[in-house]
Amino acid sequence: MARFDTFAKDIQMATADIAPDQISAHLARFAREELEKAIKAGKATANYDLFVNYRPATSEFVVEAPGPIVYEFSWWRIVIKFALEFLVKNSPRQSGRFASSFIVIVDGKVVTEFDKIPPSAEVIITNAQPYVRKVQVGAMKMTVPPKIFDKARSAVARQFGVQTFRYEVRFLDLSGGLHPLIPYRLKGSQGRRKDRQAGMPITYPSLILNMVD
Repeated sequence: MARFDTFAKDIQMATADIAPDQISAHLARFAREELEKAIKAGKATANYDLFVNYRPATSEFVVEAPGPIVYEFSWWRIVIKFALEFLVKNSPRQSGRFASSFIVIVDGKVVTEFDKIPPSAEVIITNAQPYVRKVQVGAMKMTVPPKIFDKARSAVARQFGVQTFRYEVRFLDLSGGLHPLIPYRLKGSQGRRKDRQAGMPITYPSLILNMVD
């Protein structure tokens, strides 16, 4: 069972033979060396946010000793890939259309390169097909049971734990421009609720993922 443990190291660097004005530079180089070792060992990823002296930074070499230098790593590719594979595996299989219509949304845009998603992003996974609500709530005859997104949430939580990520399922209003099929508007009225009348856009069941601060 996969878990993402925080990669943390208290850097113990001998400074007796280092001139005071060079300590910060040595600390920056040492941090970079440790980072490269961690990435090579699979304990860290090459996608991270850097914080130096408690502020966002683009280089370790702005550090003022004793620091700290902190790397916040992104594991989104691994988590999203697992979630998508679970959703596809548990999708209706008659035509394959539903299984091929899952999309990943970050900052209001569909993304396909998960390695570039920053650690602080909120990730939304949904399906563009207009019958996604019916699949989720079991409102039509399907070859799979309802609540596919709830099952995906449980599977991701079991696989990666709850210490690093938060997982939830919500029905979302999605704007146009995300996908040619979104938003789908109801062709006929479905009950008395105002949001279920003809011409109203549907809400999309979605798996929402956030990294824990």
